[in-house]
Amino acid sequence: MAQSTMAALPGLREMNIQLKTRMDKAVEDFRKAMAATRTGRASVHMLDSVNVDYYGSQMPLNQIAQVHAPEAQLITVQPFDPSSLGAIEKAIRAADLGLNPMNDGKIIRVPVPPLTEERRKDMVKHLHKVLEEHRTAIRNIRRDGNDGIKKALKDKKITEDEEKRALDEIQRLTDDEIKKMEDMSKAKEKEVLEIK
Repeated sequence: MAQSTMAALPGLREMNIQLKTRMDKAVEDFRKAMAATRTGRASVHMLDSVNVDYYGSQMPLNQIAQVHAPEAQLITVQPFDPSSLGAIEKAIRAADLGLNPMNDGKIIRVPVPPLTEERRKDMVKHLHKVLEEHRTAIRNIRRDGNDGIKKALKDKKITEDEEKRALDEIQRLTDDEIKKMEDMSKAKEKEVLEIK
């Protein structure tokens, strides 16, 4: 890709860095949401959204226990502090993931049941909803960038030609980021619908 118009202009350099950083964060957030989405096989990321009430504060599960997926249909959770077993089990049940943890006094076993056709379709709908939320976030970042460029033109920091090139550049960046997320979503959707 040619030299960035915005990066070359002193009045827009900082804005260019901010836009790219914000868009990258939105895509990374989307990637994490995709990793946490349940497919037909066990993944330690399925429990990323679980927060445990640990001594009066909400802690992410992976900070108070080791999470493993030793088999395709099983997740094991071994707390660093054995007294937190009950709280962890309760948190996994309350997380509404459709999982039923079993506590044997030392470790929690979480069997991952195969997905039903109906559950797979619900998950695909959820994926589409998450994708649309993140598309909207990227578009909002684009809007902020466009407003900043129009303000720079009004303040005579850039010319009209530079404004046009910068607006085109933001649109290309927006399209690229949205395409990345759509590709991730399609791959995840295929994984969810695939019957093992």
